[in-house]
Amino acid sequence: MGKFEHVDALLKRFTETGGPAGVACAVAQNGKILYEGYHGLADLEQQKPITPETVFRLYSMTKVIVCTAGMMLYERGYFNLHDPLHEYIPEFKDALVYKQKENGEYIAVPALRAPRIQDAFTMSIGYPYPEWSDTPTGHDLTKLHRELASDPSKFTLQNVVRTAAKVPMLFEPGEHWQYGLGHDIVAALIEVVSGRTIGEFLQEEIFDPLGMKDTGYRFRGDIAKRMATVYEISPEGRKPATTIPFDAYHAPDSKYEGGGAGLYSTVRDYLTFSQMLANGGVHNGEKIIGRKTIDLMRTNYLNETQLAEYSGVPYHAGYGYGLGVRTLIDPVKANANSSLGEFGWSGMAGTWTSIDPSEGLSIVYMHQTFPHMEEYYHLRLRAAVYGCL
Repeated sequence: MGKFEHVDALLKRFTETGGPAGVACAVAQNGKILYEGYHGLADLEQQKPITPETVFRLYSMTKVIVCTAGMMLYERGYFNLHDPLHEYIPEFKDALVYKQKENGEYIAVPALRAPRIQDAFTMSIGYPYPEWSDTPTGHDLTKLHRELASDPSKFTLQNVVRTAAKVPMLFEPGEHWQYGLGHDIVAALIEVVSGRTIGEFLQEEIFDPLGMKDTGYRFRGDIAKRMATVYEISPEGRKPATTIPFDAYHAPDSKYEGGGAGLYSTVRDYLTFSQMLANGGVHNGEKIIGRKTIDLMRTNYLNETQLAEYSGVPYHAGYGYGLGVRTLIDPVKANANSSLGEFGWSGMAGTWTSIDPSEGLSIVYMHQTFPHMEEYYHLRLRAAVYGCL
């Protein structure tokens, strides 16, 4: 194992100190796997170990894949980033914005400009996630989301996005940074311009070419049996999560495929994807996406106001935000020994990826806990891996 012995010891400690029941991690550089480690259990009750075959819920790490797919269509000339969304999804025409009056009342007024495709990629479009935002826009989206979810036959990506487009935005397009439905909108755009569902596009354009046989939206084969259990972590210990968001969408008869969450994968599958991005968009001699397009994705798009909103979370310190990914812009603020332009994202249950084209390096780490505790685990792992270079 050599110089990665400290990484291995760190991962083992993660499972022995009351945190994740099991963890998985792999590191690759220039197409060669440098380290691969699996520690602890995928299921405590069944004493089932974490292995290379263990499948994890990606949650928001879905975003990196979906935004890569969107940028593949961008570089093929299907759209420009500054195009108004309503040119592709008509429901966004005549978009409204909530404004607060002096008496505290909110009213809907026409937006000063049309929301653009770039606003969706950069999370500056003003549609927060339903159920998670105590705002007028959030309340409206929650109501509509619940109405759609009550009829599974109508709960589709296109219906979710086109319904959301009728809700007044939380702010003027491009004015602020707000985590939310932006990448679901990107996925809906992919469906419109490609003529395929987002699941079909990802399978045909990314998963099949990269050999990602254990990644997808719907359970198939023995995937369900190989899923890691999600544990809730508290001072009292670990217990299986009682509610697991989006698991119902993995069912074979589900119609919903999300752009912001919803994929499952293995460490090895996601490592292949991340290595493709780290090595200029090429896998086994086949170009998946252009090197300069990847550079555009990992360029910081946030202005000072948006950057303050985004980096107010300590985990994001020193990072900007590009076209669907965090990107390192200040190693000092980030306390990071990684490279400028290192990029990636994380998931709600603790998955994480770091992609560094300047080193040809990528890291994939996965555990399944609520809360995700990403600042504690991911930043320590980042330091340990880069210390091995």
